[in-house]
Order: sequence, then C-alpha cells, then structure tokens
Amino acid sequence: MNREEILAAIDAKYAAMGQDPDVHLRGLLYAEPMTYWDFIQVDALLGLQTQRTQLPDEMVFIMYHQINELLFKMILWEIQQVSKSEQISTEKFSMHLDRIRRYFDMLCSSFDIMGDGMEHNQYMKFRDTLTPASGFQSAQYRLIEFASTELINLIDYRYRANIDRNTPYEHALEHLYWQAAGKDYHTGEKSTLLRNFEKKYKKEFLDFMEEYNTINLWTKFKSLPEADRRDPQLVRAMRHYDYTVNVKWVMAHLNAAKKYLGDSEATGGSDWQKYMHPRYQRRIFFPDLWSEDELKNWGITNLESYADGVS
Repeated sequence: MNREEILAAIDAKYAAMGQDPDVHLRGLLYAEPMTYWDFIQVDALLGLQTQRTQLPDEMVFIMYHQINELLFKMILWEIQQVSKSEQISTEKFSMHLDRIRRYFDMLCSSFDIMGDGMEHNQYMKFRDTLTPASGFQSAQYRLIEFASTELINLIDYRYRANIDRNTPYEHALEHLYWQAAGKDYHTGEKSTLLRNFEKKYKKEFLDFMEEYNTINLWTKFKSLPEADRRDPQLVRAMRHYDYTVNVKWVMAHLNAAKKYLGDSEATGGSDWQKYMHPRYQRRIFFPDLWSEDELKNWGITNLESYADGVS
C-alpha cells in the first residue's frame, strides 16, 4: 500500500468506529517508539520469581514451572481458535493441533531440566516449604483437559458407567480422575491440597466445563462431515496430540518426579504414582480413533512408533 492508500484505510477504520482519525494521527506525534522490553514486558516477567529459601536450585524450579504455565496458556489459545470457529476446515483444525503438539513436545523434552537440572539435596530441602502446594494445582492444565475432550473421558474409570452427558457438572467434577489424588474414597474426605484448589478454581472450572461441553476438540471433530473425519492428516494430528498429552508428557513428568521422590509422598500428599500413570486412569481424549488393541495397551505398550498412524 502506498501513503495515500494507508491514510484512506486509516480514515475508513476510525470512521467505522465513530472516531476522528485525525486525533489518532496527532497522537502518533507524541507516542514513544515501541521497544522489545516494553512489548514483551520483560521487567514485569523477570520480577515474578520469588524464592521461599536461599537454595539456588529453587529458582530453577520456579522458573521452569512458570515456563510451563506460559506454554499451557499458548495451548489454550490454540484450542480456542478451533473451538470458537463456526465452520473450520480440516487444514486449519490440523494446523492448530500440530501447534499444540509442538508445545507439548517442548514440554516433554524439557523434563531434562527438572530431572537433571537440580541438586537432589537442595530439592529435598526446599520442597518442604511448598507443602501443601503441588503441580497438581495447575488450573490451566485442567482447562486444557476440559477443552480437549468430553467430560466422560475425564471421569475416574471406576465411575464412568454411572455418569452421562445429563450428569450435573458439579457431580462430574466430584468424580474426575484427578480427584483420586486428593480424596479418600472410603471416607469422602478431601485433602488440604484439593480443598484449596477447589476454593480457588471450582466456579471457573464449572463455567468452563459448561462452555466447552459442546465445543471441545473431540465434540468439534465429531461434528465435522464424515469425509473430514476421515481426513488422514487430521486423524493423524488428533492421535498424535492424544498420545503426546496423555502418555508421552505424563510419563516424562512421572519419570522426572521419580528421580527425586523415589517412593516418597508428594508435597500435596497425593498418591502421585497411581494418579499420574496413564495405565491406571486410562485418560484418552479421542477413544474412537484408537484400535481395540491400542486401547487395551494404553500406557503399557509404547505406542509412539505408530501414534502417527491411522487406525
């Protein structure tokens, strides 16, 4: 566009907004030029790390988890581009799934930072100051799960037969697979970990569950025309995403935790090995895209060699 075309476009833009374009143009005379540090908000970002101890490796732990939360935000942003699209092409659907998969690939490979990046004796000291907090309490990760699949696929495997799409959201929330990490099912008593988590996020979770009930990735996929649902590129992207999130990333997390904790209890008091291992909860976002044999061996057999395949 030449100068005249740019000015005409500016006039049209602000006229449509009911604004005087000349006022906005005059404002440019006084506006400071953009800098990298202002655009990225570097000073604010680098001021968010607050240690509870003087142990140097606590800073590694803090920054690593903050990076995870930023990646979770990026993942939710990509899911939204799919879920909020009225009519989405298979190409666009696949593109966003591939972006999400790359973010999770980055998360998977980053566990070397946790597994090999801290001194064991430092970790075992500063972790006590975190009690009763836990990575379990990442709300964004729960939102990713809600936005990825139908609630029935997130219900504790022991209770799925008694829950369907007409189940109230609050009842479904009480029986999600991760409740097992913070609830004694013999007494019904919730741990401090779980009580604090729900006090902070329960309303947000219930609202989000309702919003994404009909626009989560799995429901969105099933609403596509049959020809689109058979598109090899899209099916491959769906399967890869499912496996990466629910097996590869989970196992990388589990193995990193084992390096430090062994068989010790988690800071939040959860039975973290059973809660985390995919073979126990069989969390699968897109179950119809896997064969009977693949489903039977979920979390037991390494499916990565054919996770890109189309059943």
